[in-house]
Amino acid sequence: MSDASGAIELTAVEARVLGALLEKQLATPDAYPLTLKAVIAACNQTSSREPVVSYEPNLVETTLLALKAKGLTRVVHPGSGERATKYRQVADEVLRLGPPERALLCVLLLRGAQTVAELKARTERLHAFDSLRDIESVLDALTRRDPPLAARVDRLPGQKEDRWIQLLETGAAERAAASARVRVTPSVRGGGRVEELEDRVGVLETRLAALVEALGDLVALPDLDGEPSQER
Repeated sequence: MSDASGAIELTAVEARVLGALLEKQLATPDAYPLTLKAVIAACNQTSSREPVVSYEPNLVETTLLALKAKGLTRVVHPGSGERATKYRQVADEVLRLGPPERALLCVLLLRGAQTVAELKARTERLHAFDSLRDIESVLDALTRRDPPLAARVDRLPGQKEDRWIQLLETGAAERAAASARVRVTPSVRGGGRVEELEDRVGVLETRLAALVEALGDLVALPDLDGEPSQER
């Protein structure tokens, strides 16, 4: 029997928005569901993202509605005492994802092709995998879905491990193959520590965005030249 994912084909922007919703649901549940501003901040954050993007509000809002039309997100209307509409993902329900699958697809959506070792380091905040073998087992199961949700692709020059990608996004396999031809992975000392710091920055960015939105006009953030910003 085919999965409900048979008709799902995400654009790059849809993949980023969905990945951001998945990540914040798992990493900062106290700030979830997300307002539009929080979704924008999650998409555009500079840590734990590849590539780094700068999406405009209209693009993110349109993408959220497109994902809703595909049955992958839902709108949470303001309740008593609330002002902002919020958004949550339901892709885990549609695709029947357990916690391990959800964590892996989340990171693959946000950071592209990765090795099993990279996935283990980058999913630590989202799900506790006991070993690399556990991750490989989950990835193998995702490849056996009908249609498959993940695939193994060529390793990068200088790497000893194959990489893995998600197959929800149209063209993901082609981009991974192209990167294998032109990209060389640098050797970074203390790579695990870098991943940990990037994850912490991502959490702080999300919480800061939620705090600023909650305080509203009581807070004036400095602009690039250090002067308080003003509404126009």
